[in-house]
Amino acid sequence: MVFLRPLKYLAKAMLLDATPGQLAWGFALGMVIGLIPKGNLIAVSLMTLFCALRINLAAGTAAILIFAWVGMLLDPYSHRLGHFLLTHPSLQATWTSLYDMNVVPWTAFNNTVVLGSTLIGLAAFLPTYCISRPIFARFAEKWAEHVKKYRVVQIIGRGEMADRLVA
Repeated sequence: MVFLRPLKYLAKAMLLDATPGQLAWGFALGMVIGLIPKGNLIAVSLMTLFCALRINLAAGTAAILIFAWVGMLLDPYSHRLGHFLLTHPSLQATWTSLYDMNVVPWTAFNNTVVLGSTLIGLAAFLPTYCISRPIFARFAEKWAEHVKKYRVVQIIGRGEMADRLVA
């Protein structure tokens, strides 16, 4: 059963924490992570939050993969938004004081695309949750029952029961 262990983890990720709320929170947080360019403290912090919260990891991971591609298409708009905010005269003192702090330079807020993508992702977070929750509520239970019918999932379930009997 060792060779089926990765499939077991995938099935658990898809079926465990599969309430509509957990699916929607996972998808919404995955959307934010996918939109933000990686390699900065914001992305690392959001990934830590993603792993620490009780959300559906499969929905979140799917959203990260989808919105990483969407984020590249949104880069020109993110750049415009970030450039507008970073060059706005009334915000210059704020950006300077933030950048003089010890941790803030690691967030890469001085990058126009990072700033713009972060703001777009945060602005879309709650609407994404509100839109995806009813969709997951309608289809999650049917999808879970459909997945449980596959022979591989049944074999994984039997192997898990055998592990419990031996232990």
